[in-house]
Amino acid sequence: MSTDLGLPTLRGTDGVPTLAEGEKLTGKDFTSDQEVRWCPGCGDYAVLKAVQGFLPELNIRRENVVFISGIGCSSRFPYYLDTYGMHSIHGRAPSIATGLATAREDLHVFVVTGDGDALSIGGNHLIHALRRNVNMTILLFNNRIYGLTKGQYSPTSETGKVTKTSPMGSLDHPFNPVSLALGAEATFVARTIDSDRKHLTSVLTAAAAHRGTSLVEIYQNCPIFNDGAFDAIKSPDTKADAIIPLVHGEPITFGPRDADTGLGDKALIRTTTGAIEVVPVADVATEAILTHDAHNPDPSTAFAISRLTDAGYLHQSPIGIFRQVERPTYDDEARAQVRTAQGDNPTDAKARLQALINGNDTWTV
Repeated sequence: MSTDLGLPTLRGTDGVPTLAEGEKLTGKDFTSDQEVRWCPGCGDYAVLKAVQGFLPELNIRRENVVFISGIGCSSRFPYYLDTYGMHSIHGRAPSIATGLATAREDLHVFVVTGDGDALSIGGNHLIHALRRNVNMTILLFNNRIYGLTKGQYSPTSETGKVTKTSPMGSLDHPFNPVSLALGAEATFVARTIDSDRKHLTSVLTAAAAHRGTSLVEIYQNCPIFNDGAFDAIKSPDTKADAIIPLVHGEPITFGPRDADTGLGDKALIRTTTGAIEVVPVADVATEAILTHDAHNPDPSTAFAISRLTDAGYLHQSPIGIFRQVERPTYDDEARAQVRTAQGDNPTDAKARLQALINGNDTWTV
């Protein structure tokens, strides 16, 4: 079976041992005996429950699931899941996960990281994991602040943010994690919200099923050091106008919904210059409204949509799967190279390895 991209259709869990027939796991099976220690009201609790809830749906064995984290509040994750895991080095979780995913096809590898961990010291490691398309699922918790180290501005904090390290307001222009991932041509890029359990679970499930690097940015509230950063997209009074929902194959509209058409009162259109613009639905023909195509091999439109995210206080943001395409994965191709080099005869493989080590620049004295 192949897709319209001409590549074999593979699930992210292919090659990972599945449960025996009749065997079933629940969220409780993925819950460790460790006391969960985040601040009261932290959005991490909701994400943890969602992850523990969707892991049984993967139908794979717990001993073949691995969570690698870096440093930060989110990086406590491996302690709270009854799977294998590693609380690793600041910013380096994608690199460690790359080695693990490449060496062990029988493991389903997750990375849990935060906006400071992934986008500051870990920025280089993140973009290369995305570029290589290693088969792993990256959960990027974005609370737009450094929480563990007590409230310094982070790479996603808005310009002018007053914190302990920016008492007169941050001078930095923030990263847009989705734009960054699309710029690195990641094959699966999505954004979701900690408080929307249904949407969070559906996006995480799609990300885990994807073959290649999946990046899911999760808007996650920090009630201690950045409380209210996402109020506009969470409040029942404002979220209809703040959230631009992205659903593959559907017209992109938002705002209060019309009972007859199901469309919001605002829509995205492509202008004559190729830009993406927000307009009132009443001012354009239905066929002019942009239809979301997450499977478009060209990431340009997805990138343009990602730029509609407010860089300051968050009043508006596209939410959903921006891009979901297939491309050969680094780890699949690396393993194929190794098999080719080894050949069918172990003796020949040993001779070829020695020839490779000797190369053309060695000689006998």
